[in-house]
Amino acid sequence: MSAQMLPPLSLYIHVPWCVRKCPYCDFNSHGVGRDAGLPEEEYVTALLTDLDQDLRLLEGQPQRELHSVFIGGGTPSLLSGMAYQRLFDGIRERMTLSADCEITLEANPGTLEQGRFAAYRAAGINRLSLGVQTFQPEQLSILGRIHSAEEAERAVASARAAGFDNFNIDLMHGLPGQTLETALDDIRRALALGPSHLSWYQLTLEPNTEFYSRPPVLPEDDLLWDIQDHGHAELEAAGFRRYEISAYALEGRRSRHNLNYWQFGDYLGIGAGAHGKLTLLEATADEDSVALPRLQRRWKSRQPDAYLRRMQDPRGFLAGQQDIERGDLALEFMMNALRLTDGVSVATLLRTTGLGPEVLEPTLGQARERGLIRGDASRLCATPQGLLFLNDLLAMFDT
Repeated sequence: MSAQMLPPLSLYIHVPWCVRKCPYCDFNSHGVGRDAGLPEEEYVTALLTDLDQDLRLLEGQPQRELHSVFIGGGTPSLLSGMAYQRLFDGIRERMTLSADCEITLEANPGTLEQGRFAAYRAAGINRLSLGVQTFQPEQLSILGRIHSAEEAERAVASARAAGFDNFNIDLMHGLPGQTLETALDDIRRALALGPSHLSWYQLTLEPNTEFYSRPPVLPEDDLLWDIQDHGHAELEAAGFRRYEISAYALEGRRSRHNLNYWQFGDYLGIGAGAHGKLTLLEATADEDSVALPRLQRRWKSRQPDAYLRRMQDPRGFLAGQQDIERGDLALEFMMNALRLTDGVSVATLLRTTGLGPEVLEPTLGQARERGLIRGDASRLCATPQGLLFLNDLLAMFDT
């Protein structure tokens, strides 16, 4: 397998701190309050050391460039522009970024200071993802958000003034006390801000969250269906095409980083609790033979303090790693790929897993009979029914 046949390579950077942990959040995030000082300099040093350790895996492999970077959390906008300038200076010293590399930073409106967006832009960040979630004061309070609707609108204005013309707005639906009218009002107010991308996803009660232990009353199923149907129509009418279960974008503005996840691409993961997935080529004694690639998942120490202490640990930042067994590849691939409304090409399946379509054909045949999947010899795609019952569809590949 040559470098041209390897999947695209991305970089995920995790910033674990937030002002206050939201009751629905199951991410690796740790509330520190509004006025807590963060160990910015130490953490950037740790991130670059972490990256150095990961890059040893790519020694002897074909040279690859980064085509996207995503900084998630937690709340990455708690760190200063100076911290990101130093971080990206270090990344560029170590890796080649593609000429059109998409670099996204998650930001919460309640954690932004005047002028911070301009510093992020100067550091090379060219895309923002703003965690608005809702514009309704009652729902913002229930969700534990620390910003107001007005602060969200001001954050967008500041981002535009700093030169950001490519940004996502995160919105949630199916919220406690939400009505069809307030759900559609959220969409309309978000659209009025002129985003290029909208992530519109339903609130789910995840284990190890406050909402899971003390569940709020959520809308009934009939109302949820109405919200989804009317919200989808509203977004489509505004020129936003749904390309993934919870993602809508204007033409040419799909998230390259998330597409790489969903198409089973490779990504390095640095930072507390970050995960990565890499395709590693094995050497063969016979130059004419082709070894199947080895796919490996890796994850880092989760607790911020423990992660920082790992700088002095000869074991490094790695908390665990596991090769993906060939028997699990079909499910691993489909869990991501079938979230895309256009599906994926069979060529992508072959390139990223080494599996041929014949391996999946018995399961694909059953899924077609049940009306859950469609496609031909070159492409696989879930039907609208398959997207509605995606868990049932994926279970068919869990052999």
